[in-house]
Amino acid sequence: MIARFVARRAAALLVTLLIASVAIYGALFLSPGDPATLLVGGGKEPSPALLAEIHRQYHLDDPFLESYWRWLTGMLQGDAGESLSYQDSVTHLLGARIGNTLFLIAYAALLIVAFGVALGALAALRGKWVDTAVTVLSTTLMAVPVFVMAVLLTWGLAVRLGWFPAYGSGAGFADRLEHLTLPALALAASWLAYVAQVSRAAIRAELVSEHVQTARSRGIRERFIVRKHILRNASGPIVSVSGVAVAGLIAGSSIVEQAFGLNGVGALLIQSAAKQDLAVVQALALLTVVAFALINTVVDVLSAALDHRVPLGGSQ
Repeated sequence: MIARFVARRAAALLVTLLIASVAIYGALFLSPGDPATLLVGGGKEPSPALLAEIHRQYHLDDPFLESYWRWLTGMLQGDAGESLSYQDSVTHLLGARIGNTLFLIAYAALLIVAFGVALGALAALRGKWVDTAVTVLSTTLMAVPVFVMAVLLTWGLAVRLGWFPAYGSGAGFADRLEHLTLPALALAASWLAYVAQVSRAAIRAELVSEHVQTARSRGIRERFIVRKHILRNASGPIVSVSGVAVAGLIAGSSIVEQAFGLNGVGALLIQSAAKQDLAVVQALALLTVVAFALINTVVDVLSAALDHRVPLGGSQ
């Protein structure tokens, strides 16, 4: 049954990505402005002959279906086209920057899962003032936007205390870890609080469940009950919300990379959108959708595998 569920989710993923690719390419294909002007320097009006030559060289006047098919097949082969503003291949631009973004997202994801689940479990299991403190902290963090958190962390931990660098991505693992700590904290803060709240609610629901009460009445040790009954049964919603949080980091990384001067693909997306560099924006938008959809699909499969109460579809 799980194999059929995975197959259905994989098929749905492919359909979703195909529709997303048409929507992304179509939206940018119909956007106003002429990308050819990016290649014309100076303040003078470009000649019609020069613009026509640029349109011919970069296939800017091709019909939608023809240009879409060329772009899609190129993407599937690892060729995302040429950047008009950077005069370089989009693949090379992404390859030079994606390492910083992946490191940042992985770092933030680790903070979210480790501290979010730990805080939620602590609040649910200890209760009283611990529950109140975690609730106040998580509510506060969820209310603070990413860019405000970036400013606060920079001012407090970088400028005032000098504990971390405020700019750049560093070189080497240790130096990169130090440089990306503040960006990762800013990126993870609100999602960490969200995971903590969901973890707290899921664990508290299991604490009063019938099977837990039965286990206690049989004299089973509390530590065993927490590990085998409470945390295991609460893992479904925790995994689901953690997956959503990790997927959400992809969108928030652009703001954080701009705020901390990181040379990542998020900052590249913002810069390329401002320059109307369609090839870069199309590639990054599609890769973002692919990553988001893939993470959600993996989370759905993991949730079904961990919690047999999740309906797999097609079963009676």
